[in-house]
Amino acid sequence: MSRTALRRLTAGLGVAVTAIVAAALMGAAPAQAEGVVIGAQNPGVIEGHYLVKLADTRSAGVDAMSATLADRYAGEITHTYPTTLGGFAAKMTEQQARRLAADPRVAFVEADQVVTTAATQSPVPSWGIDRIDQRNLPLTNSYTYNNTASSVRVYVIDTGILTTHTTFGGRATHGRDTVDNDNNATDCNGHGTHVAGTIGGSQYGVAKAARLVAVRVLNCSGSGTTAGVVAGIQWVTSNAVRPAAANMSLGGGASTSIDNAVNASINAGITYAVAAGNSSANACSYSPARTPAAITVGATTSTDARASYSNYGTCVDIFAPGSGITSSWIGSNTATSTISGTSMASPHVAGAAALYLQNNPSASPATVRNALVNNATNGVVTNPGAGSPNKLLYTGFI
Repeated sequence: MSRTALRRLTAGLGVAVTAIVAAALMGAAPAQAEGVVIGAQNPGVIEGHYLVKLADTRSAGVDAMSATLADRYAGEITHTYPTTLGGFAAKMTEQQARRLAADPRVAFVEADQVVTTAATQSPVPSWGIDRIDQRNLPLTNSYTYNNTASSVRVYVIDTGILTTHTTFGGRATHGRDTVDNDNNATDCNGHGTHVAGTIGGSQYGVAKAARLVAVRVLNCSGSGTTAGVVAGIQWVTSNAVRPAAANMSLGGGASTSIDNAVNASINAGITYAVAAGNSSANACSYSPARTPAAITVGATTSTDARASYSNYGTCVDIFAPGSGITSSWIGSNTATSTISGTSMASPHVAGAAALYLQNNPSASPATVRNALVNNATNGVVTNPGAGSPNKLLYTGFI
């Protein structure tokens, strides 16, 4: 081959290689940015399920933006939250969730997780409402109250309510079921009916004529999801008839989505009582217990000791009776059960909030919270736990 021909071949190969490299570079897509998914390593995470808070949470645009983002990141929307979280819940792959978290239109993405009731079984007879109307022990075997909260609605975000139970006298109604996505919030676990009975049952209730609305977010086993709980809070926020209170005798690991939803609902004028949790640990590690604007309730025994299971700490606002509490149950319209937990303490406070709202129907949630906390009995709880306020619920001032 002549030198001229060789030079031409070399030059031709150089052009071809350059063209191939250029084509490869032009065709290579840049790596897609990925963000952090909150709670991805938490115990109880539900694989492939996520909650998303939008950067722009104006409710008018939430549904449209949720649909746009779900389509962009191959997600399937399961719930939208226009007025609480300001976002949506969806099914998608872990990688798509991380990519969604990096989108500037998104404030955060959180992994969905299991949420459960906060109760344990106990054979001890009830004594709770006897304790809260007096400053000191011994118990008097009576409960004195100055109103029955007949104009107040209390939303029970739980396993549902057996609305036909005789203790409710027709005052309990179905609100929403986010487990089955319908309006039949019948209780098939018992926990929610027990909680409702402590709030407003005619026999064991604090506020004996309150209107009780069942919002079912936990299944027959007493467990649910963050997405379902936030959907229940969303329903309450959108549909509550005021004056209103809500009770959440449930909890799980720390959840920014639940915290934000509860805060938004409180900002909408609904007072929330929430269980501190049953892990004998710092309540600030759990949601909704750590929500600042809610009334977080620890549990006591009949001797005014902090129950051994009760969470504690600076996120607790008040204590209330929680061990060996008898109330309504499922199985028949007259059934009862005696159980223990911060789940049983919280509805005592929700009932007290209803009593206060009956006399002060325009009171803000902050006003209700301050009234109950500031008028609580001081210094009687033994071993309240590091950082806990030594305050026991007292209704005698209402």
